[in-house]
Amino acid sequence: MYGGEAEDLYKILGVPRDASAADIKKAYRQLVRKYHPDANPGNRDAEEHFKKINQAYEVLGDPGKRNQYDQFGTVGDMGGGSPFEGFGGMGDIFGDIFDSVFGGAGRRRSSPDAPRRGTDLEMRVEVTLLEAATGAVKEFMIPRLESCPVCSGTGAKPGTTPETCSRCGGRGQVESRQQTPFGRFVSVNPCPSCNGTGKIIQEKCAECGGQGRVRAQHKVEVKIPPGVDTGTRLRISGEGEPGANGGQAGDLYLVVNVLEHKDFKREGGDLHTRLSVSFPQAALGCTLEVPTLYGGKESLDIPAGTQPGKVFTIRGEGVPRLRGPRGKGDLFVHVTVEVPEKLTDRQRALLEELAREMKVEVEDSGVFGKFFRNLFEG
Repeated sequence: MYGGEAEDLYKILGVPRDASAADIKKAYRQLVRKYHPDANPGNRDAEEHFKKINQAYEVLGDPGKRNQYDQFGTVGDMGGGSPFEGFGGMGDIFGDIFDSVFGGAGRRRSSPDAPRRGTDLEMRVEVTLLEAATGAVKEFMIPRLESCPVCSGTGAKPGTTPETCSRCGGRGQVESRQQTPFGRFVSVNPCPSCNGTGKIIQEKCAECGGQGRVRAQHKVEVKIPPGVDTGTRLRISGEGEPGANGGQAGDLYLVVNVLEHKDFKREGGDLHTRLSVSFPQAALGCTLEVPTLYGGKESLDIPAGTQPGKVFTIRGEGVPRLRGPRGKGDLFVHVTVEVPEKLTDRQRALLEELAREMKVEVEDSGVFGKFFRNLFEG
């Protein structure tokens, strides 16, 4: 149509030359529905004919262009040809180059009715240290866009249906062409009439305002694996926003924040805790029960002469590792020695006797506590 002998636009639309504007529009709509690429997937002949139908209506649907076509048999760039036409098809070669550089990618864009993947979502989730160590099942309500329940996602008022955009023929794109000495310059842009959707909604749905989707609260149940840490990113497949036109849903990403624990501090897969022992226990030795994160207790032998700040290790009572070596980390127990703030006369007398035995100078009144704090606290 744009090179060589031009086809009769009236024949393309199947209407006589004296057809009214209404008859031309009616014929155009019928042909668009019949030859639309979505109704003929993979049919190149139907696709080419669909292009011709739109090109024909672009002229015959415009009174000014139709009048020019009836008088001269061409409009604008339809039959002007190229200065290279007499040189073995050089006009087509240059035209193809410019189409490829400036317009080819645009024409290969997907149809507005093609399936489109939904948007990914991200939210933060807080878990306790115990939940991070053992794993947990959490339920969340996430705000996301979902298909409008009133119009079933069409965007049109119930009882009505969107119409195919007459300007772009449902493609959602329009081409503008300009003839140059080097061939045809083609640019492809979203259709301004339908905003690239390929559809025109005459009566919009009151619930969604013609968007076809509304924001709603969606309930999600998530399994938190053992070993997560602050900053861990979990992907929940298919729980993002729904896709358009039957497209795949997006994913939901959860960013974990592990809350602090009053008794345990975490470093990777290891846990740290403090254990208070009395001066006699540290000096003479003893066996104590150490609480673990998991609710149990582990026996720990405190040898005689244990110093403040001594660290003991309980193997396998840490947190599972998500990466690296398998298994749990360890629990490190940091010993602190308690100094009594109040003493009975008997206790004071015994400690003063111990101080004399150790040849340590102490005051007789009150400063004993301060002395032992400096001596035994780590």
